[in-house]
Amino acid sequence: MNKNRVLLIDGMALLFRGFYATAFKGNFMVNSKGIPRNGIFGFLNYFTDAIETFEPTHVISCWDMGSKTFRNDIYPDYKANRTNPPEELVPQFDLCKEVVDAFQTPNIGLTHFEADDCIGTIAQDLSLDNEVVIVSGDLDLLQLVDKNTSVAIMKKGTGNYEVFTEDNFYEKKELEPKQIIDLKGLMGDSADNYPGVKGVGEKTAIKLLKEFHSIDNILLNTGKLPLGLQKKLATSSEILALSRNLATIKKDVPLTYSLEQAMWNFNYHVTNDYLVNQLEFSNTDRWLKKLAVN
Repeated sequence: MNKNRVLLIDGMALLFRGFYATAFKGNFMVNSKGIPRNGIFGFLNYFTDAIETFEPTHVISCWDMGSKTFRNDIYPDYKANRTNPPEELVPQFDLCKEVVDAFQTPNIGLTHFEADDCIGTIAQDLSLDNEVVIVSGDLDLLQLVDKNTSVAIMKKGTGNYEVFTEDNFYEKKELEPKQIIDLKGLMGDSADNYPGVKGVGEKTAIKLLKEFHSIDNILLNTGKLPLGLQKKLATSSEILALSRNLATIKKDVPLTYSLEQAMWNFNYHVTNDYLVNQLEFSNTDRWLKKLAVN
């Protein structure tokens, strides 16, 4: 019997990418109600392309639910370097979830957790008996790759993905998926605004992990390292623990969802009605015609 293929969509990643792909032109696609729709337009391009490309039996979209999460409790400066989203994007967050509703597929998110944590929890749960494909632009999610879970990283342009699987992962990254957590622990993450070991970049971190496999094992073998690196690690034990904790995607978020409700079987007329009458998109066939409809 063929397994289900569950597509987990990183909604925030698709919406932000869709917004910035058009916003640089100053084209916010404002409708008659004065509501910008350019991010939603881009989201629809990516969302429908992912469904056409990966042919899922089930689809779930995951979202951040507010700017603060448990990681801010651990480290108050987490993502503190990020500016507020552009005012034209703000109304598109909720509208984009309505778009997903119009496709009769679930939106999943929980306050105090990131979309990544929801994706990690669902992937771990469903990959026991199903094939899971995660679509995002976020390389942090690579730590979730395993036997039945692949991660499709969006590249420039629609329809362009780099797909990471258990079989090709080491060839692509020189590490195992679970080592991505320790890689970020060593390097830190400037995008998420948390530190790693000062002076340890990606090249050095990968070399260390290839030789010693984990941060714990590196710390047990510091005597084998150059003196300068020993000193850096000796003064960074707390930072290493913090960064590794922040980098770890949670897989035990208390979510409520139903696989049955995620079955991909949208109704063309319901979806089309919402896109035309509520959002005032005129050419919906660019998205809907290529998908299986009833």
